[in-house]
Amino acid sequence: MTPRRFERISEVVSKRQKYLTIVLENIHDPHNVSAILRSADAVGIGEVYLIYNTNKFPKIGRVSSASAKKWVDLRKFSSVESCFGELRSRKFRIYSTYVGENAPGSSLYDLDLSKRTAIVLGNEHDGVSNEVVEQSDANFSIPMYGMIRSLNVSVAAAVCMYEAMRQRERAGLYGKNQHTRSELSAMLDDYLKR
Repeated sequence: MTPRRFERISEVVSKRQKYLTIVLENIHDPHNVSAILRSADAVGIGEVYLIYNTNKFPKIGRVSSASAKKWVDLRKFSSVESCFGELRSRKFRIYSTYVGENAPGSSLYDLDLSKRTAIVLGNEHDGVSNEVVEQSDANFSIPMYGMIRSLNVSVAAAVCMYEAMRQRERAGLYGKNQHTRSELSAMLDDYLKR
């Protein structure tokens, strides 16, 4: 490994956000999943939670997402309850995207995403399940002013993650890592082997 490569990996590890994650619920299009994983890596999310209880996890092609899948750990769950239980045990606030006639008044831009944050995105046709809506700490929508009232899920995910990154940069969270020294060391060792 070249010194430049080692330095790059060390820099990436130092910026990983321990308390920011995305939860994907039954997203079935492999291209959407791949795009979400690329955006997650780009903003420093090292772990993505997956709930697949009505759909199977899509087969992701090696070429389209090999780089993102390589750097983002996937945690799979078969129920909302088990996934949210894990997140709550780590003291995450859970915010779900919600689209529809009765969309909540809460805007993405009203949320404080600089705290322990998990953002839940639902599948391409139905959005998040009623169970997710009921068990989330808050439901929100992304403001839109055009005729189209929804975004592709991978675009919505990117908008949410970059708003979280903006808030977290402002709070200085990319300059001070929340991982312990032993966690950082283990993550660096793991990334060097990938």
